[in-house]
Amino acid sequence: MLLVAGMDADSDATPGEPPSEASLHRPVLLHELIQHLQPADGQTAVDGTLGAGGLTAALLARVGLSGRVLSLDRDPVAVVRARSRFAGAGDRLHLVRGDFADIERISAEHGIDAVDTVALDLGLSSEQLADPGRGFSFRLDGPLDMRMDPEEDVPTAADIVNGWDEADLAALLRGYGEERFAPAIARAIVRARGRAPLRTTAELRNLVEAAVPRRHWPRRIHPATRTFQALRIQVNHELESLRQGLQAAITLLRPGGRIGVISFHSLEDTLVKNTLHVAALNCLCPPQQPYCTCAHRASLLVLTRKPVTPGPAEIADNPRSRSARLRVAEKLAP
Repeated sequence: MLLVAGMDADSDATPGEPPSEASLHRPVLLHELIQHLQPADGQTAVDGTLGAGGLTAALLARVGLSGRVLSLDRDPVAVVRARSRFAGAGDRLHLVRGDFADIERISAEHGIDAVDTVALDLGLSSEQLADPGRGFSFRLDGPLDMRMDPEEDVPTAADIVNGWDEADLAALLRGYGEERFAPAIARAIVRARGRAPLRTTAELRNLVEAAVPRRHWPRRIHPATRTFQALRIQVNHELESLRQGLQAAITLLRPGGRIGVISFHSLEDTLVKNTLHVAALNCLCPPQQPYCTCAHRASLLVLTRKPVTPGPAEIADNPRSRSARLRVAEKLAP
């Protein structure tokens, strides 16, 4: 997705704040991503996080009239908008409502058995963040929903904060939000819902603000950032979806093909880094073992020893890009 605000505990941005018109549709690290992936004329590319379509547009331009792009998104609104935007693309573009975790099945359904490029731009899209009805922003009052697919029959953020017990809530905020004050926030949630169910983003934001001592508020982000991040990840099972999608993408890539992933918080980045690292190893046996018995062989070559980050000009132009991290790997011949 075209991220203007990754909900990142390490960012100096204020994720959840409505984006300005100037920052809407602006892909973060787009130049660096395309430069590393090197999509070429006639190739097949996958955009696993369609969002507003900026990355898909760049891929279409690079693969040319003889290439193909498969773009998917869990959000039906994103797919509908893209169909209007790319109405002239014809058979070169396949727009699909679906989860990147299912990329192998979706590719097969569209007659694609191997691809040259896989690109992921994780997190919230600018449109999702700017729509109070989606419940992603703590600065815009709306229902506590947070589903990437608003039609999916899964527990919403409201279901979680009103239904989980205090210990599980604290574990969620600590695990997925890396929230230092998780026990205090969970305790405050349970007390508040005892009076009336929590229904809106403003109610939860105000509750978190009161639960975190003012002297301990983060310097660079709003104190509710980590709580909203944790709930969003849980509602959408984002890390499990990413884990499955990465493995499927590695399988789908043809030799010489490349995968590039832009992440916006440490949990995503760590998962991407570890997945690519393991796939680049020739042996997974314990170091103390005298000889290899695992038969594991490297399927990737990691091309970014350290993640690529936005330069000063991009950060100055779009401060919310500061937390972006790009990692790229190339598929090896078997």
